[in-house]
Amino acid sequence: MRRLARHQTPVLLILVLGLVACAGLAGGDAVQVTLTEMFIRVVVVVGLSVFIGNSGIISFGQVGFMCIGAYAAAWSTAEPAFKQIMLSGLPAVLQENQLPFWAAILGALALPALVAFLLGLAIMRLSGTAASIATFAFLIIVNSVYANWDSVTAGVSSIVGIPTVVGPWTACAFAGLAVLAAYLFQVSRFGLMLRASRDDEVAASASAVRIVRVRLVAFVLSAALTGMGGGLYAQFLGILTVDPFYLSLSFITIAMLVVGGQASLTGAVTGVLAVTAVVEALRLLERGLSVGGRTLALPSGSQEIGLGLVMALILIFRPNGLSRGRELALLPDGPAAPAAPPVDLAARPETAS
Repeated sequence: MRRLARHQTPVLLILVLGLVACAGLAGGDAVQVTLTEMFIRVVVVVGLSVFIGNSGIISFGQVGFMCIGAYAAAWSTAEPAFKQIMLSGLPAVLQENQLPFWAAILGALALPALVAFLLGLAIMRLSGTAASIATFAFLIIVNSVYANWDSVTAGVSSIVGIPTVVGPWTACAFAGLAVLAAYLFQVSRFGLMLRASRDDEVAASASAVRIVRVRLVAFVLSAALTGMGGGLYAQFLGILTVDPFYLSLSFITIAMLVVGGQASLTGAVTGVLAVTAVVEALRLLERGLSVGGRTLALPSGSQEIGLGLVMALILIFRPNGLSRGRELALLPDGPAAPAAPPVDLAARPETAS
């Protein structure tokens, strides 16, 4: 019983995701699309929490890894006839073949992880504002390269002919897998050492914690999970362009993490569910509701304003998010992660380790 209590958080979170998927079965196609997109964002935001939540460093570049993963999946599974015409710069093995779903997901995991490892060797020596700006620069580079590399990414044109094999249950299963992977990292010695460096970098370094190494491990795992989310996204839409993987998606995924609580895995999942509910409610109100024979509708742009207000209220009244930095637990002796102070980028020293 005690062992079950110790590891109850991922079980409960996966159960919650499963219940949400079951609740959506009665909905129509629009509900199924919303659920699928929400579960994919769970994968991405959980990937964000692996690095941001454990290190305390805000990374604006994780959506860049999502873009890399999405294109890796598209290169693997798009119709060969299209690739031979529009993607002439791809290797012949990709041009002439349409690989299965599992191969696309492996590519969406491996390529972002490799890029994150090479990038992380340099920027994981930075802290605070410097590291955040470096990750933002990476996002800009990825967007520029993928928008102009016509022979490999089709540039600003779309890659079409991608099989749409990802639905609510597939996305839910991968969301559960992401939660499990993030939890296993969280309770591993790398996760414990990284959180120690988050709370007190000087004390952690004095205790023989190799800060650069543990940050790099988290950065690579985070990139792999967000890349996997990108691979699912490509095979959910069936068409891919570089435009979605930029500032808007970066903002909303970080907002989900902040609203839920960046110091806990429960916060990452809670933030996605809460923000999705708010955005869908505002979207419905923008379309208009009939009340007493009259149609009442919010002005266009209310989604962004509403999300901004939600973030502001959370930061003012509950800086540690809806989860308060704690993990979901029902049984006694369950893990309760200590609430971390909200990340203050300006207060962090620019030190190398």
